[in-house]
Amino acid sequence: MPGEFDFEAFGSKGFGEGYSKDKRSEMEKLYSGTVTTVNTGEVVSGVVVGINDRDVILNIGFKSDGLVPLAEFKDMTNLKIGDVVDLFIEEREDAMGQLVLSRRKAKLVKGWEYVQKALDKDEVIEGFVKRRTKGGLIVDVFGIEAFLPGSQIDVKPIRDFDIYVNKNIEVKVVKINYTNDNVVVSHKVLIEKDLEQQKAAILTNLEKGQVLEGVIKNMTNFGVFIDLGGVDGLLHITDISWGRINHPEEVLKLDQTVKVVVLDFDEDKKRISLGMKQLTAHPWDSLPADIQVGSKVKGKIVNVADYGAFLELQPGVEGLIHVSEMSWSQHLRNPQDFMKVADEVEAVVLTLDRDERKMSLGIKQLTEDPWTRQDVLSKYAVGTKHKGIVRNLTNFGLFIELEEGIDGLVHVSDLSWTKKIKHPSEFVKVGETMEVQVLELDAANRRLALSHKHLEENPWDTFETVFTIGSVHKATIINKNDKGAVLELPYGIEGFVAAKNLAKEDNGKAEVGESLDFKVSEFSKDDRRIVLSHKAMWSAEEEKPAAAAANKGGAGKKAPSKGSTIQSINQQSEKSTLGDLDALAALRDKMSGGESKSE
Repeated sequence: MPGEFDFEAFGSKGFGEGYSKDKRSEMEKLYSGTVTTVNTGEVVSGVVVGINDRDVILNIGFKSDGLVPLAEFKDMTNLKIGDVVDLFIEEREDAMGQLVLSRRKAKLVKGWEYVQKALDKDEVIEGFVKRRTKGGLIVDVFGIEAFLPGSQIDVKPIRDFDIYVNKNIEVKVVKINYTNDNVVVSHKVLIEKDLEQQKAAILTNLEKGQVLEGVIKNMTNFGVFIDLGGVDGLLHITDISWGRINHPEEVLKLDQTVKVVVLDFDEDKKRISLGMKQLTAHPWDSLPADIQVGSKVKGKIVNVADYGAFLELQPGVEGLIHVSEMSWSQHLRNPQDFMKVADEVEAVVLTLDRDERKMSLGIKQLTEDPWTRQDVLSKYAVGTKHKGIVRNLTNFGLFIELEEGIDGLVHVSDLSWTKKIKHPSEFVKVGETMEVQVLELDAANRRLALSHKHLEENPWDTFETVFTIGSVHKATIINKNDKGAVLELPYGIEGFVAAKNLAKEDNGKAEVGESLDFKVSEFSKDDRRIVLSHKAMWSAEEEKPAAAAANKGGAGKKAPSKGSTIQSINQQSEKSTLGDLDALAALRDKMSGGESKSE
């Protein structure tokens, strides 16, 4: 009847029913022992149960076996059934119901665990150098690509990384960066521990003067670093050879084994100074005894400085040729004008100190001193004319070199008869050629007084007859200040007019650029000075002083008639120049002849 059906009695006849609770519990225990529970992302051990051309079948104790591509077992050349390997569970069950495993990922997970353990416990691990890269090597450790910097390969610089490729190497993990999956390892730290003990032993027994053997590990322009077996020492470039060298590579090579002597060491700073040249005798000790002051020697120029050059007679023996000993000229020049490095030069020994190992040399002594020649008195006699090169300018004049070693001074006042020159640079430049005349010769003191203006006659002898006191001349104002104005007179000479004497008849003031008539009120041949006045042209007050000065300057002369004659000559010859000395002489003769007829 509905509602009275015994479902339990009916169901007890199904599969698996009828077991007691104890029996069921026993069966569950047996089943749970044969099937392992696994989770995705775990690393488990698996047993190889089958191998075919493409895959390897593995049993991990799960309800089904998994497949792993045979390519992931390339490193296991002798893979066989029964081998146990680590596997990474990618999926418990894919779309096909298949368990998905990976040996490659298992190796990475385990590898990171081993790397972390090696870092924590400071363990030495072995890696395989796969390839070189920029700045170092790529090393495979536990399936992870780690970076071995070039500076961490060895205690000495490595110049060829390729010698380590495809070789095993022991390293220590020094840094892990999980963010970038980066591992840094070092081989140098393994070597340093061994070297520390050697270094301590070397420093303990180190003494000055001790001779050691080492290997050149690094080379710079100032010296080389030598590995003495765990500790480095510096061999400075100046201690390599008694001779002068520009770079250590001229006499030494990298990885070369050399003998050196300890010059000094600092135990606190672990610095050792080494020497190589000290192992041989000093070249000065073997310098021939016949080399004395006055001896002629030959050698090679090894250095040229601003003050001179160094001549090497033999390796380690040098003498200084000062620039002043290169030429008899009194004007110092650049030593490079005379010689350059590697030149073969002959010189004379000027000073020699074997104890201090110093020597000074000269090359000008190989030629005769020009001031001691027999012909110097006749060649540069007073009144002779010469051409020379301007070597130096000063406030008071300029120096001219007439020949090598013969110089003369031209005073600024001896440059021009007519122009007032404040500085020689207004007249000439250094390096230009100038013609001069000898005014004075002092061979004993090596002095020559020269002049440029004396090449021409003194025009002021003629000007004295032209610009007489009271004479009138047309002049142009070229400069003006509070005291007065500078005038440009005929023949290119200059005159001066006081400010009060610039006044015009209409009470106006003469300005720069105006050409007016001026009357001479004062003339000085010795001072080369002419003073004029425009006011005297129209003011009677100014005429009297001018006349009085004229009478005072030359008694018995007919100044008015001569002034009128000169004025007419000047008006006709306004455009004459200083260079026309012959014309001036003709004017003077003409003027003198006219006066004679008048008288």
